[in-house]
Amino acid sequence: MNESKDKRHDTRSEVEREAAACRELFERKTRDYGTSWRILRLPSLTDQIFIKANRIRSIEETGENHVGDGVRGEFVAMVNYAVMALVQMRVESGEWRSESGEVPLELPFEDAMELYDRELKATLDLMMAKNHDYGEAWRQMRVSSMVDLILMKLLRIKQIEDNDGRTEVSEGPEGGYRDIVNYSLFCLVRLREGV
Repeated sequence: MNESKDKRHDTRSEVEREAAACRELFERKTRDYGTSWRILRLPSLTDQIFIKANRIRSIEETGENHVGDGVRGEFVAMVNYAVMALVQMRVESGEWRSESGEVPLELPFEDAMELYDRELKATLDLMMAKNHDYGEAWRQMRVSSMVDLILMKLLRIKQIEDNDGRTEVSEGPEGGYRDIVNYSLFCLVRLREGV
């Protein structure tokens, strides 16, 4: 029998708990800084995520952490930066406009949170569909393997960005960002379990 079914995990509530913590930090930082992240182009957001994932891998490989901040915060940051990238894609493509029809650099707080919530919900819905099809395989994965998958997704996104967004047979950056959110949330759940 499948081990994850024996333990009767409630994946949705576990992941939503971690997502809520990410959202809370995003909300608090948005109150402090506004949407200053809107100045970042997509490649800059991709590089921010890369920095976080690379730091986690470095700590895993060396066992050394000179900054002192744990890796949990890096996973939270990757969730938030990837959601910011998804929001930025919507805004820059013209899919979202303010009531005045403009695309301001500084988004009103309520709009920023609505866009964040919309992208996070779409990402979590995708995660639940994939999780059903893959049979909760992530529960048997090492956190380090999921970090490697995040780094691979980032390298793919960077290649697509370097190709001016063109792909022949591959999904675009959106799918990569959504996978990064979901792998990061899975890692947060696994870390909470003490793995």
